[in-house]
Parts: sequence; C-alpha cells; structure tokens
Amino acid sequence: MCRNIKTLFNFDPPATNDEVRDAALQFVRKLSGTTRPSKQNQHAFDHAVEAIAASARELLDSLETNQHPRNREEVAAKLRAKAAIRFA
Repeated sequence: MCRNIKTLFNFDPPATNDEVRDAALQFVRKLSGTTRPSKQNQHAFDHAVEAIAASARELLDSLETNQHPRNREEVAAKLRAKAAIRFA
C-alpha cells in the first residue's frame, strides 16, 4: 500500500488537495491494516485521513527550496521506464 505514496513537494504544478488526500488515505490504510474499515470504525478512519491530509498540506505549503520545480511528466516518464525494465 505505501508504495503508492508519491513525493508531492517541489513539482510544477504544485500538488493538488486531491493528491494530498490520496496520500493521506494510503497512509491511514497502511497504519490501520485495512482498505475498508468497518462501519463502527469509519468515523475514526475518515477523521484520521482528514487530519493527516491537513497536516500534509500545511507541511507542503511551508517547505522552501532553492531547487527548480520538477516537471511531473518527466518524473512520470522516468518511473514508467523504470517499471518497464523491472516488470519486463
């Protein structure tokens, strides 16, 4: 599950709130050990996702760098090439 969490800092365009929430969801899934919580635990699960997403957004917004932003398409192409070699 955690392999799906991608680096979100220093990209052009910046990470969207949906991307941050998706990363938070993956993190909570990994911590809880479930992808779909029971009805009894749904509220706690959803609350954790929202709290972590808010913290992650705050972190991303406060980080600073002197590096030029990375291009999403270039990074994605490198990852696809790496995966093609790995799974060929």
